[in-house]
Formats: sequence, C-alpha cells, structure tokens
Amino acid sequence: MVGLIKTMRPKQWIKNVFVFAPLVFDKKLVELHYLGRTIAGFLLLCVISGTVYIINDVADVDKDRRHPKKCKRPLASGQLGTRTAIGAAIVILLIALPLAFFLNPLFGGIASGYLIMQIAYSFWLKHIVIIDVMIIASGFILRVAAGVPLVDAARFSPWLYVCMMLGSLLIGFGKRRHELTLLKENANAHRQSLEEYNLTLLDHAITIVTASTLLAYALYTFSAEGFPVKYAMMLTIPFVLYAIFRYLYLIHVKGMGGEPEEIILSDRPFQAAILLWGLSVIIVLYLLPLIEQAAP
Repeated sequence: MVGLIKTMRPKQWIKNVFVFAPLVFDKKLVELHYLGRTIAGFLLLCVISGTVYIINDVADVDKDRRHPKKCKRPLASGQLGTRTAIGAAIVILLIALPLAFFLNPLFGGIASGYLIMQIAYSFWLKHIVIIDVMIIASGFILRVAAGVPLVDAARFSPWLYVCMMLGSLLIGFGKRRHELTLLKENANAHRQSLEEYNLTLLDHAITIVTASTLLAYALYTFSAEGFPVKYAMMLTIPFVLYAIFRYLYLIHVKGMGGEPEEIILSDRPFQAAILLWGLSVIIVLYLLPLIEQAAP
C-alpha cells in the first residue's frame, strides 16, 4: 500500500489546484455550493492523475531502473509489483470516473479526456519532440477547464487559458532542460525525445515562452473584462514577474526543474511570491469592491 501511494505521487497532486482558478476568478469563492463542488472535483482529479502516474511507471519501469533518481520508485525498485499496480489502477478508475460524471457530466468528460491524453502520452506521445511538452501544457489547460462547469463560470476570461498554456510550456521546457543536463549522454536511454533536444533549442524556447507569458498576463490584467476595479489587477504583475524570474534562476543556476512540484514545496522565495500573488488577487477581486461600496 505504501508503494502504491508513492507511485500515485501525492506531491504532484498540487498541480490539480488549478481547478480552483474558475472558482476564484469568477468571484464565487465565498459561495459554499460551488466551493464544495470544486473541492470534490479537485479530489477526483488527484485520484485520476495519481492513476496516470501508475500507468506511466508501468510503461517506463525498465527505463526508470537506469535513471539515477527514478530507480528508487516503487515499481522500478521492486517494492510494488507490476500486476498489483495495474489491478489497482483499474479499480481506482472504475470508481473515480463514474463519480466524476455524477458530479458534473462535462467535468466527467474533461476528466476522461485528460486520462486518455495522458495514457497516450505515457505510451507514445512523450517520445515525439515538442509534442511531448505541449501535452504537458495541455494537461494544465484541462485542469483549469475542468473547474469551469463546476462553478457555472460566466466571467472566466479566455486570457487565463493563454497564460496557463504559456506558463506550463515554460515548466515543460524547464523539465526537459533539467533531464538533458542531469542524464547527459544517457538521456536517450531514458527518454527517446531527449535525443532531439539540445540546450540551445531549450534555452531559446524558454526565452520565447517567458516573454510571451509575461506579455499575455499583462494584457489579461489590462484588457480582460469583469474586474470590479478597473486596472487594479495590474498590481499583481510584479509577483508574477518575480515568480518567473525566480523559476529561471532555479533551473539555470541551481539546476532544479526536474520535478516542478519540488520547487513549489521547497523554495521559500518562490512560495512567498505565489502566496503574495494569491493574496493580491483576492484583495482585488473580493475586498476592493467592498471597500469601494463602503466609501461615502
């Protein structure tokens, strides 16, 4: 059981927090009905994404045994048997997917699409250069999209999808850069697509995506409709700017980026930037309108 839980990667479940984006930005955070539905959706996405990691580790068990870090994973180390892992994945999905459709049919459809896409990634798509990173980014987009029907979102800006796509591409290219640096001449033995990458290509891609992310977020705060106080969301730009620059520092200087969730869970300055950004968003969307209404 311990090996199974480890294989489901609880640390990476933090990625599913993006399902809360429509709840927050559609200004329904304080509505308990929608909050409860979103929490339920978050838990179901955690279980489904955990099952994806089981399937991925089953597909990669031989390659993981040759990886300096992944060789310690339960399947690669022999702590968890392959048949047990496959059986557990089937049982979990037979429970989680019907519950997802019961919560909301569209949410269930998006969760199923996410599952199918990730299975295709585990067996085929992760071996195709560029496409592999785009699939990673698409996973984040689907997490955000899954939250929309749960809150009947009416004011959720399409700009947020653009920002999410570009930001997740940055994470994906950073992850590939870390793998290429860590594995060096053995990179192809672990992941076939790494043979098609080099540091020059990845650094150029990271530069382009970084600039595009900052521009897209700035345009969102400036032009998206529905903000209670016009242009106030632009006050959140410095926190996004610092968080991105801190991420670049960690992958280029500190050699991190292989597991993005480790940055989120371990780097205090990055955590502070995300926390301050979140607080500033809450202030702009929820507190400033109250202050404005209370003013004589």
